[in-house]
Amino acid sequence: MNPPEATVDLSIFSLFANAHIIVQLVMIGLLLASVWSWAIIIEKIFLYARFRKETDRFEQVFWSGQSLEELYQALSQRRNVSMAAMFVAAMREWKRSLEQTSKPTHGVQLRIEKVMDVTINREVDRLERRLNFLATVGSTAPFIGLFGTVWGIMTSFQAIANSKNTNLAVVAPGIAEALFATALGLLAAIPAVIFFNKFNNDVARLTARMEASPTSSPPSCHGRSTEAEPWAPACRQAATGAGAAGAGAPRGPWRRSTSRPWSM
Repeated sequence: MNPPEATVDLSIFSLFANAHIIVQLVMIGLLLASVWSWAIIIEKIFLYARFRKETDRFEQVFWSGQSLEELYQALSQRRNVSMAAMFVAAMREWKRSLEQTSKPTHGVQLRIEKVMDVTINREVDRLERRLNFLATVGSTAPFIGLFGTVWGIMTSFQAIANSKNTNLAVVAPGIAEALFATALGLLAAIPAVIFFNKFNNDVARLTARMEASPTSSPPSCHGRSTEAEPWAPACRQAATGAGAAGAGAPRGPWRRSTSRPWSM
């Protein structure tokens, strides 16, 4: 009778415990990268959802007819994102400029535009923060897993050479740990690549929305008094351009809505 073959334990814990130290380090690194990637993914999902919600709320209250001074006083007491942050930054710069000169000048308008550009860049940086990690994991994790695979196969060949036996019990553990390292690499890389591309698209959309926000154009051209607000010089300039070329309508979703006041 043939002697019974030894059973081979191919459980995940056994594969890790019996793997070479190099393969173990590869597995640990890939597992940590996967966990951190999912932490970033979950954080970004909630961040972008809040960003869109705050943007929608600001657009509603901005076009509700509420005084911009009242809106500024309400928003300046809280931490803002997206268009609200742009609006507060512009109004703050406007008020600071009024303390230096009683009459709006072109230089004041340029400073306000610069402040709004800086605010947009800061918001975009906040949206893109740690996305590079997802890109790095997506591009390198498969190769790190492949490194563990190659090392595991080398271990299998060494086991065959040492035992001079091609029995499954000798070959299987090394091959299994090699394939497990590959699986961990793909497990870390696939979600990272998918969500990195999705988040890049989300950031592009949100950035375009901020750049086309109501605060980037003069609302006084639409029946709103802004002679004491940052957009007055731009509105007069737009009105002059409209009379000369007939195409001076400011950009943006210039529609009013009847929404409730900004809830604090």
